[in-house]
Amino acid sequence: MEVDEENSVSASLEELSTTVPDGQTLVPAIDPIPLQPALPMIPPVIPTTIVPTIAPVPVIPPSIPRPLAPLPPRPPVLRPPLAQNGEAKASDSDSDREDAGTLRTVKGSVPAYEISEESRLAKERQERLMQEFLMKRRAAALAVPTNDMAVRARLRRLGEPMTLFGEREMERRDRLRMLMAKLDSEGQLERLMKIHEEEEAAASAALTEGVEDESIQYPFYTEGPKSLLDARVEIAKYSIVRAAMRLQRARRKKNDPDEDLDAEINWALEQAGSLVLDCSEIGDDRPLSGCSFSQDGQMLATCSLSGIAKIWSMPQVQKISTLKGHTERTTDVAFSPIRNHLATSSADRTARLWNTEGSLLKTYEGHLDRLARIAFHPSGKYLGTTSFDKTWRLWDVETGEELLLQEGHSRSVYGLSFHHDGSLAASCGLDALARVWDLRSGRSILALEGHVKPVLGINFSPNGYHLATGGEDNTCRIWDLRKKKSLYTIPAHGNLVSQVKFEPQEGYFLVTASYDMTAKVWSSKDFKPVKTLSGHEAKVTSLDVVGDGQYVATVSHDRTIKLWSSRIHEKEKAMEVD
Repeated sequence: MEVDEENSVSASLEELSTTVPDGQTLVPAIDPIPLQPALPMIPPVIPTTIVPTIAPVPVIPPSIPRPLAPLPPRPPVLRPPLAQNGEAKASDSDSDREDAGTLRTVKGSVPAYEISEESRLAKERQERLMQEFLMKRRAAALAVPTNDMAVRARLRRLGEPMTLFGEREMERRDRLRMLMAKLDSEGQLERLMKIHEEEEAAASAALTEGVEDESIQYPFYTEGPKSLLDARVEIAKYSIVRAAMRLQRARRKKNDPDEDLDAEINWALEQAGSLVLDCSEIGDDRPLSGCSFSQDGQMLATCSLSGIAKIWSMPQVQKISTLKGHTERTTDVAFSPIRNHLATSSADRTARLWNTEGSLLKTYEGHLDRLARIAFHPSGKYLGTTSFDKTWRLWDVETGEELLLQEGHSRSVYGLSFHHDGSLAASCGLDALARVWDLRSGRSILALEGHVKPVLGINFSPNGYHLATGGEDNTCRIWDLRKKKSLYTIPAHGNLVSQVKFEPQEGYFLVTASYDMTAKVWSSKDFKPVKTLSGHEAKVTSLDVVGDGQYVATVSHDRTIKLWSSRIHEKEKAMEVD
């Protein structure tokens, strides 16, 4: 109300101000009254509008909201059944159609679609692939034997064929793996294996009850002749003396202040590093397969695929005699360590003993397949031969009697070397394995596993505890017999290593021959390369090192004999002549 009165007063004032012209004074109308003396003019006073104050808004304390009551459960929406392919709905009323449309358009609902035939097939294919993946993962977690005979036995126990037409070992193992995974997924594997284990236990129990007297002990031994026992005793006596001498020499070098071992090794390596090609001679009409120096280094023997062995004088490499007698190719030749006799091995399954004049002294027969390498025992009384019949044999040089037929390799035996003490023998073969044998007891005391391909060359170091092997994996491995493990692996050549030889006196360096047409010299101290002997035009098949390390001889499929000599040795000879 007060606001309306104020608005009306202000509006009347505005009307008055608009009707009075400028420069004139507003005079209110008055009644005629008698004139009185004029009073001074007093300007009218316009009363000011007074706005009453607004009362303050009362503060309302905040109220605590009360908890909301839970919503009542929503009843499930019932949908009409979907029409099948080619069928119409049973309801014909418009209200039913409207209700159905309303239900289909409810917010958050998923429309139901019909699955096509292609989608169904794709889903089945995906499920099948998933099952196969799970089956393979389960199969990978199963323990399957790696031995082929064990795989066959387990397949037979599970009622499956042991082998299929054209099936290989790995395929057979994969088949067993998948079969075991299938049985495992069906929950039948444990039951089947338990039944078979019970049957085997019952069969073994019946066998032990029926044959109580017979007992099989492993490792087993076969009875040998009296001559083998005598040979073992003689080898033991010989090796004890040699080992004592070797240890005494090693102690003297270690404790003697005048002995400078490092300087001696460096001098030997310097001598090996100065090897140069001294002579090259055609050795035969066919490729050469082996070579060997005599004990004094004055003669060199070679053999070839023609079946003929030859003896050459050193260092002129002039032919002395020819050894003819083998009917097949000769595979190796070796000089006796005590006299000027040499032995040859051949593919005609025999080994023969010759003198330097070319006369045949003895023939050693007994192997069932062709021979590979040959080696003399340090005593010179025994001869070792390796063969592709998976055995190596020990012969009495004088009588020609076969003392020992040693099995142990699963494939052909190729290389053989005797310890410098005479107590041990080391063999290697195409089973990628090297074995160390104790000649005094006949035991296999060490199996050296490390090569991944056949091992072709093997040699003991004169220090007594190092063994070198070379094989088709292009590497040369150094084994420590004290630690019974591989000490060092030399990535030696670009092709297979055909032969390895230590320097015969002290073993300060090692020489390897390879099918990459080279021979290489390595330090025995840190197994670093010292010298590469390049000059052959074909595979280098064999090599040998003379006693003092002054000469190295190599033979090759290019039919040549190459003699490598040290320049230091030549300088010393020149100084002696002066």
